[in-house]
Amino acid sequence: MVGAGSSPPSLRWTTLLYFLVLLCALITPGVSVKENDFKRCSQSGFCKRNRAYADNAIALGSEWQAPYKIPSEQASFKDGQFKATISKAIDEQGNTVRLPLTISFLKSGTARVTVDEEKRREKDIELRHNSKARKERYNEAEKWTIVGGLDIDTNAQVAHESKTGIKIKYGPELAFEADITYEPYSIEFKRDGVTQIKLNDRGLMNLEHWRPKVEKPVAEKKEGEEGQEEKKDETPEVNPAENESTWWEETFGGNTDSKPRGPESVALDITFVGYEHVYGIPEHAGPLSLKETRGGDGNYEQPYRLYNSDVFEYVLDSPMTLYGAIPFMQAQRKDSTVGVFWLNAAETWIDITKDKESKNPLALGVGAKTNTHTHWMSEAGLMDVFVFLGPTPRDVTKNYAELTGTTALPQEFSLGYHQCRWNYVSDDDVKEVDRKMDRYNIPYDVIWLDIEYTDDKKYFTWDGDMFKDPIAMGKHLDAHGRKLVVIIDPHIKNAGGYHVSDELKSKDLAVRNKDGNIFDGWCWPGSSHWIDAFNSAAIQWWSSLFNYDKFKGTMENTFIWNDMNEPSVFNGPEVTMPKDNLHYEDWEHRDVHNINGMTFHNATYEAMLSRKKGELRRPFVLTRSFFAGSQRLGAMWTGDNQASWEHLGAAIPMILAQGISGFPFAGADVGGFFGNPELELQSRWYQAGAFYPFFRGHAHIDARRREPFLLAEPHRSIITSALRLRYSLLPAWYTAFYHANRDGSPIIRPLYWTHPSEEGGFDIDDQFFVGSTGLLVKPVVQKDKTTVDIFIPDDEVYYDYFSYKKLPTAKGKQVTVEAPIETIPVLMRGGHIIPRRDTPRRSAQLMKFDDYTLVVAVGKKGQAEGELYVDDGDSFDYEKGQYIHRTFKLEGSTLTSTDAEGRDTKSIEEGEWLKQMHGVAVDKVIIVGAPSSWASKKEVVVESEGKTVSVPLDYHKADGSRAAFAIVQRVGARIGADWTITFA
Repeated sequence: MVGAGSSPPSLRWTTLLYFLVLLCALITPGVSVKENDFKRCSQSGFCKRNRAYADNAIALGSEWQAPYKIPSEQASFKDGQFKATISKAIDEQGNTVRLPLTISFLKSGTARVTVDEEKRREKDIELRHNSKARKERYNEAEKWTIVGGLDIDTNAQVAHESKTGIKIKYGPELAFEADITYEPYSIEFKRDGVTQIKLNDRGLMNLEHWRPKVEKPVAEKKEGEEGQEEKKDETPEVNPAENESTWWEETFGGNTDSKPRGPESVALDITFVGYEHVYGIPEHAGPLSLKETRGGDGNYEQPYRLYNSDVFEYVLDSPMTLYGAIPFMQAQRKDSTVGVFWLNAAETWIDITKDKESKNPLALGVGAKTNTHTHWMSEAGLMDVFVFLGPTPRDVTKNYAELTGTTALPQEFSLGYHQCRWNYVSDDDVKEVDRKMDRYNIPYDVIWLDIEYTDDKKYFTWDGDMFKDPIAMGKHLDAHGRKLVVIIDPHIKNAGGYHVSDELKSKDLAVRNKDGNIFDGWCWPGSSHWIDAFNSAAIQWWSSLFNYDKFKGTMENTFIWNDMNEPSVFNGPEVTMPKDNLHYEDWEHRDVHNINGMTFHNATYEAMLSRKKGELRRPFVLTRSFFAGSQRLGAMWTGDNQASWEHLGAAIPMILAQGISGFPFAGADVGGFFGNPELELQSRWYQAGAFYPFFRGHAHIDARRREPFLLAEPHRSIITSALRLRYSLLPAWYTAFYHANRDGSPIIRPLYWTHPSEEGGFDIDDQFFVGSTGLLVKPVVQKDKTTVDIFIPDDEVYYDYFSYKKLPTAKGKQVTVEAPIETIPVLMRGGHIIPRRDTPRRSAQLMKFDDYTLVVAVGKKGQAEGELYVDDGDSFDYEKGQYIHRTFKLEGSTLTSTDAEGRDTKSIEEGEWLKQMHGVAVDKVIIVGAPSSWASKKEVVVESEGKTVSVPLDYHKADGSRAAFAIVQRVGARIGADWTITFA
């Protein structure tokens, strides 16, 4: 479904047809629409074949002979790269398939293993039926995904070499090792001599090589046999691994895929040795610690699937595909993290199984370690695997980010609250919502428009009856410090006289069908064409459409929402584009499907950079579909969820999975997209949403209006308090985004990531830390729940964020925290300093030059540390040094602020924003857990920029309900300057 949802009352029959299809699926006995509309592994030819291949290999056990080997004379190592040719015998005549292998050892310590196929012979190509598709394996995923980190480590060296294999040392201090075995081909990756990851250890590698299609002769009919050709009950059973029925053509849901290149899947087994927990490979609606997929109690029966799809009302606790795909998996054991990135843009399935092994068969499991076996299967493309050996979660995340890029530093307003529904019906409606949010003192930053703002679903237009003056609407919002987001989807209405459609066709910039003609499918406008954003000329043209003089009615405060970019095609196979469609340079859609949404997101991002000559501002573009690398372009959300407690609970592990997979600017529709949340659910969802990196309330067109000001008390006040908490903490959120931009670190962090030594936290996915602030949050996600049990992963002191109560915590244990409906369970970890802004405002823009408050949570050793990053929140001037980055430290009786990077800030030529920041100061400092030795003090000394002043200190003694705390009033030191507060 859409970000927009299901059909409005005025929807024409073309769109209504889609919902009739869904309804038919819904009333099919015993089958839900999700299962009926989307393939299971047994219905996907290459997945079925590779699973059968694995079943056969595992059943044979020690008798299984893996067919791939490296002739030693064809292997070499030079300048940080191992090159060889993998061969496989394919018939009794001695014919072989030759697969070029390159293993690159990168300066970051990452290893890249790439297996291609020798170029297909022209005589084989001629045997295939006429097709415009490229006759080679897709090799351009790197072009869209990889932005750096590929420098070769020329210090890598051979540790041992023989006829049977080679061992190569690489990485930091040569602590990593790749042990390559030639026959059968496999690789064992070690760190400090200990095996971490094995490739093809179980011999499940299977690369379906290029082959000509041989038409089998049809037996002549004998006299009197007319009509017998339909008899099928005599067809012999065929091993699924060898079944040719889906090699050249495949049918599902009434759609036939012509498969002009035949079978070309790639599959590989990857074993994480000694690792019980694996994480990542979003997007799926299930637990953070991934489940096994071969059945058993509590496990899945199906592999995890990555095939970006428009899934109507997705089910929970499922390996079923959703809207995006990041084929990046991490494994965790005590004090060790490793990972793999499977760079492939085609449909991919991943099986996960686990087994325990013990060196002592009499030990009854004592001392046994768990190995996690994974089996990766993609329909097409190269076998291209990056191996990360950690050893910490931060190391793995950082090295992955070097390859695919980090989160774009966002517009500051985008970290505020976004108010959306399908649809605000007019410009007057928008202005009235804005006025009422102000009337009830409810802060927000952005209001959104879904598809109904357009003229008859034609993007870059406005409904002239309902949105008569969009410029006046935009100016009204701008005067209140607010922004507007409008939806622009990749399907272009096929209508004569519509300039966008006419130009798309005349410039030949649309996706084509298998015959090379412009593809026509159905989406919200009815008959539609799709922009081919793989084409640089299409990106350039797309960018021109967003210029203010072209997209009339938009202003500098207008931003964009990309939906339906999986792509969603209502009458297509699995509600998407046929796989034999053709993209730029004749690559089939099957090759690029999972990247498609990212290319459209990228085109819109580029468009927003060039809307007006001389206007260089950070874009904000929300996407539904994504791939590895999409984090460079904007934000995502988890799609069409439901107004249920179960979906509220599912959102947290889904967002955490996004964060550890490199795309942390993520959120879920607050309140649920489908349905009408009860008041308690809506209140609890806003409390949880206040801690989503992307915070948006959204609702279906058929849902009741549920803007916060419409709610009865006490729920309106409860939601308003949650929103104000979010706004007060925007400095901490922005600092967390700064770090995500610098090194790819998650913005909300699961316990395994923050505490990789504490095994008790490895499968916890309902609580998290916010950046490096020390804020530990566990939203209430169950009905009528008024307490929560929070797992404490260390032996530091913890305080309640609101009451300053010191909690009776113990490492590895749970603490019960009171959580009545008006309260969000938030703890402060001792040893941290949290920046915030306490003056209530109606938008982030209006807070830009407010003073700061620092909250110091004193650690067990009497210390604390924190930081603040701030820039203008709009431009790219931060790249020229126009920012403030401070480190705050409490050591003993002294609190200091210094430049976090050791810069001489006096030497920076200040732009307009930095000059204005001279008027912004630290207003007050709150020290939670303040030592009793400060109790008698009434003043403290503040030194800054050559001045020394005394300011008031209010000390509050500890009692049964809270820890001792002190407040330094009217500090007055400039936020961008060095300063010291002395308490002794």
